[in-house]
Amino acid sequence: MIKREKYLAEIRGFYDSDLIKIITGVRRCGKSVILEQIMEEIRLRSDNVVYLDFDDRAVTSSIENWKDIVDYVNSHKKTGLCYVFLDEIQEIEDWAFACRSLRRENCSVFITGSNSKLFSKEFTSELSGRYVAFRIRPFVYKELSEYAEELKKEFTITDYLVWGGFPKRFELNGSGETRRYISELDETIVSNDIINRYGIRKSVEFKKFVNFMLISNARIYSAKSISNYMKSCGIDCTSNTVQKWISYLATAYIIDEIPRYSKKAKKELEQSKKIYNCDVSLNSIRCRDNRFDMTHNLENIVYNELVFMGYTLSVFDNGGKEIDFIAEKENQRYYIQVAYSIAEEKTYERELGAFDSLTQRDRKIIVTNDDIDYSTSNIDHLKLKDFLLMKDLERK
Repeated sequence: MIKREKYLAEIRGFYDSDLIKIITGVRRCGKSVILEQIMEEIRLRSDNVVYLDFDDRAVTSSIENWKDIVDYVNSHKKTGLCYVFLDEIQEIEDWAFACRSLRRENCSVFITGSNSKLFSKEFTSELSGRYVAFRIRPFVYKELSEYAEELKKEFTITDYLVWGGFPKRFELNGSGETRRYISELDETIVSNDIINRYGIRKSVEFKKFVNFMLISNARIYSAKSISNYMKSCGIDCTSNTVQKWISYLATAYIIDEIPRYSKKAKKELEQSKKIYNCDVSLNSIRCRDNRFDMTHNLENIVYNELVFMGYTLSVFDNGGKEIDFIAEKENQRYYIQVAYSIAEEKTYERELGAFDSLTQRDRKIIVTNDDIDYSTSNIDHLKLKDFLLMKDLERK
């Protein structure tokens, strides 16, 4: 497995900290691999390491509660600072107590977990700020390219736009195996991590809601509009219920919400937000007859790449014309449009017209899958194949 340096660089400064290090993210995004890579680095300077994998039946058969975790660590650690790694710890009831106890006993604690229980409000209140969290995401294009080279496999940008970046899927053969794997992962997340966790009684209705949300990525929605859609399908679902269900998906890291801002009002538009999937494959498995939504998946991919680069993102309402992203980092701001193609004149005029009324000083970018360069005197056109290899928008 490739070394995910982007995440390791963020975590290294906390290796010896008494803060509990939470490595979290959607299932199968590579959290356990990150944990293993941290252990490899720490073992180069210390042999005082204790590791427990709670997905391992041999571990869970002997460790049944949080006190067992503490007893196990205390019986295996050596003198001095002990590095404790607890993988998929949410399988143990009241595991937060173990973390709190160990950090008081000269232990540097690292934990991973997949479901929403890991980052619930009750956990954060119990730790009273004595933690630092690192969210891991599925592979972006640069990581996929590196992993493909390691596996001696080839893939295309189109493949990335359809099947996304869950690491395991790259070890499979063909779209049939990939679709089955992503579908089973999707079912596990929805049923185990959300329906069971929150005790959702209307499970059939909730799954229909999830289908609608994940196949409608890179679109602006309000709770009211979704409620109206559900009612049109014969499902009684209030705006409050929709908002609650959206929060469940966000807490389980299945979707991200980004705010909208109005140029006229110069403030956040609170009634609606734009929603992106953590991985475009969650849209693609819901498409029939290979009629994949390449347009919205491309925008979702650009979102995931910009987040990986470290940008803070929002949607901009430029006098009724939507600009897909304002991307901000280190006092730099970019206005970014995304389109699958602007080869047709009407599309060209519509997409570039969204930048109207912005000043010459504003940095404007459009990302498309076209091979022809459509840059103008004040708008930079980035071809998708070039954008996917950029480290950030300032330095290629």
